[in-house]
Amino acid sequence: NYLETLSQARYVVFDKTGTLTRGVFEVNAVHHNKMSQEQLLEYAALAESASSHPISKSLQRAYGQEIDRSRVTDIQEISGNGVTAKVDGISVAAGNDKLMRRLGIEPIPCHHVGTIIHMAVDGAYAGHIVISDVVKEHSKEAIQELKRAGVKQTVMLTGDIRRVADHVAGELCVDEVHSELLPADKVAQVERLLSNADGKLAFVGDGINDAPVLSRADIGIAMGAMGSDAAIEAADVVLMDDDPLKISKAIRISRKCLRIVYENIVFALGIKGLCLVLGAMGIANMWAAIFADVGVMVIAVLNAIRALRVDNL
Repeated sequence: NYLETLSQARYVVFDKTGTLTRGVFEVNAVHHNKMSQEQLLEYAALAESASSHPISKSLQRAYGQEIDRSRVTDIQEISGNGVTAKVDGISVAAGNDKLMRRLGIEPIPCHHVGTIIHMAVDGAYAGHIVISDVVKEHSKEAIQELKRAGVKQTVMLTGDIRRVADHVAGELCVDEVHSELLPADKVAQVERLLSNADGKLAFVGDGINDAPVLSRADIGIAMGAMGSDAAIEAADVVLMDDDPLKISKAIRISRKCLRIVYENIVFALGIKGLCLVLGAMGIANMWAAIFADVGVMVIAVLNAIRALRVDNL
């Protein structure tokens, strides 16, 4: 069933982080205000210490010291916004500009391209941290191969800010991009695409927040190496090495398998039908009947073995 659906895929929708990009974030710049760079990183790392998100991990790596969780209390993660906590009794907020405005704090825009983590300490804006992800080596080639495989449209959905999303989409030549999305927004975008699609839709993701979309798409494809257990469980196809180039190969394999299945069906029914007609006319003998039964089966099996050869796909 999954091979048949995959062979009919005409729309491929991607998550960005961990799917088209490596999901390995690094702190590239720290723009601080009224406090030192080291202190700002310390507050950010401690506030994010309870999160397993790649951005949180990058902040903890940039801090470079052991995290003392006893210093952190009242941690609250706000979906699609960021984190608030108390560090040494001081209120700290780390997140995007939505979180700052939610707290009544006006963020200072940054001219750098990347994920911007705005920081507020004790109710005042304290600066921002620039974090960048790296595009996977084969992502651009993967998009081109999908086009060659007959995919009509490629779409990227991400919770990242618009400037970063547009930069990555432009670099990879993705047809359509939607940014600053919550998990529910991704589902809504896939629903919209499904309602207008004239073919099957595949969604490719890796995070726990991608699980609802993976389940809703006609065929869900998860990244097996870095992907979360929830995403792998919800997906129909798992790429064990996280290489997006394998998506087009999987589509070609599925089409080849279905083509061989149809060839065997037409061949087997055609020969058996011909033998029945010749038998009714008194022309076919016992040997023709044996060929129509055993001979057709052997030929069909030999033809099916061609599915094992995928080197030239």
